[in-house]
Amino acid sequence: MTKPLRLILAASTALAAALLVAGCAPSPGSPAPTSTSTSDDSGSSTAPTGDDIEAAWLDDGRMFAIVTWGSSTCVPIVDAVTGDGQTVTVSLVDPPSSDDAEKACTADLAPRASVGGIPEGVNPTQDVEFIVTVGDITDDVDLDGNATLAGTPGSSTDYAPSAGWFDDEGAVLLTWGSSSCPPIVESVEEQTGGATVTFATEDGMCTMDMAPRATVLAFSDDDDDDDGADDDDGEFVLTLVGGNLDATVPVLKG
Repeated sequence: MTKPLRLILAASTALAAALLVAGCAPSPGSPAPTSTSTSDDSGSSTAPTGDDIEAAWLDDGRMFAIVTWGSSTCVPIVDAVTGDGQTVTVSLVDPPSSDDAEKACTADLAPRASVGGIPEGVNPTQDVEFIVTVGDITDDVDLDGNATLAGTPGSSTDYAPSAGWFDDEGAVLLTWGSSSCPPIVESVEEQTGGATVTFATEDGMCTMDMAPRATVLAFSDDDDDDDGADDDDGEFVLTLVGGNLDATVPVLKG
């Protein structure tokens, strides 16, 4: 079925420089990834509250996404990440402030994805507990291990797109490219076993860096689709079209 275009949320922060090839993800003090999202016009995903926090695997287990709810134009950035066994502590902070009144935070409530690198020594094939602090809220979220994850935390990324579920109806898509030109979703068309995500073609000037860009995608909860997001055995695959992002990306379970 074809889903109508869900609300496109513009990224609020841009990377100033490319990530070091030796590090697969931003470290404390590094520029933050950009984030965009699509959300169902009817709000069909589970009704959020301000302190809802979810997590997802990305980059074959080398990276993670923390999904929070709040202003779509003020996406939190990862400030610090530490690991202790299978516990990962993540601190999120507000993006740098701007004096431009046009860039003030919007008053909507949307899912935003903040991405970072899994600390060295954490095993992504085993369950991980994230302890997340954002503002005055600290919460924990468990992410199931995934035996298919072959990436080694702390190793270099291969800059390939990846995606991971953060709940039964939502996934985070990670792509790499210019920080000033985050992906813009034109449409999401769901079909058995996956979805086709079509992106707009960027026609403006883009910085020449290589940055992680996180896009939150919402899907229907269709119990009649045996190969959909709720199927523990079936694989859900995203077909990316347009925006120089053409690729086929399986959505990682967690």
